[in-house]
Amino acid sequence: MPLPQAVLFDLDGTLIDSAPDLGAAAAKMRTDRGLPSLDYSLYRPMAGSGARGMLEIAFGMKPEHPDYETYKDEFLNNYERAMTVRTAVFDGVHDLLAHLAGLGLKWGVVTNKHQRFALPLTAQIPMFASAQAIISGDTTPHAKPHPEPLFEAARRMQLPPEQCWYVGDDERDIVAGKAAGMTTVAAHYGYLGSLAQVHSWGADHIIHSPLALVDLLRQA
Repeated sequence: MPLPQAVLFDLDGTLIDSAPDLGAAAAKMRTDRGLPSLDYSLYRPMAGSGARGMLEIAFGMKPEHPDYETYKDEFLNNYERAMTVRTAVFDGVHDLLAHLAGLGLKWGVVTNKHQRFALPLTAQIPMFASAQAIISGDTTPHAKPHPEPLFEAARRMQLPPEQCWYVGDDERDIVAGKAAGMTTVAAHYGYLGSLAQVHSWGADHIIHSPLALVDLLRQA
């Protein structure tokens, strides 16, 4: 397992815990309609699915519902107004990035979050200033699990994809990483947690905390 030249990360559920702000955007929709709030624990496992997951929990609403697009727009507007109120960097991530810098490795982000949200959000969190690439869900014509966003990140860092590792907390991250020819690392501390059959994803490695990636790098 050779040492990579760069490590790429998914964003939500891998580097940052944005579930509280996503859940709050959906919760506001309920209270605005005079409905009682739901327990935050119901929203968290679906945070990686964005608007689709939040609306399913809040209203039992799926994309085929005739009002889905209207509700989705309202949810996204709520979220856009308060993206970093409760969002926090996962414990250990700052130390992990410091370790990557010490090894002289580049790092970047490949997320399915659209630029409308991903770029302002990361601009408000200082650690992202050192990222060599931030690829959003609409940066390329395809989103994950298609490998093109990962290829674009590698191009921006001027590296062959096979010299990169990709870390993510969803099966689509592993599918995309493998399709791009990257070493894949499943972040089992992410949103899916015990609900996910992580071992079935086919990742090259599984980690249970951000700093566990440091141990993998030491073995490379």
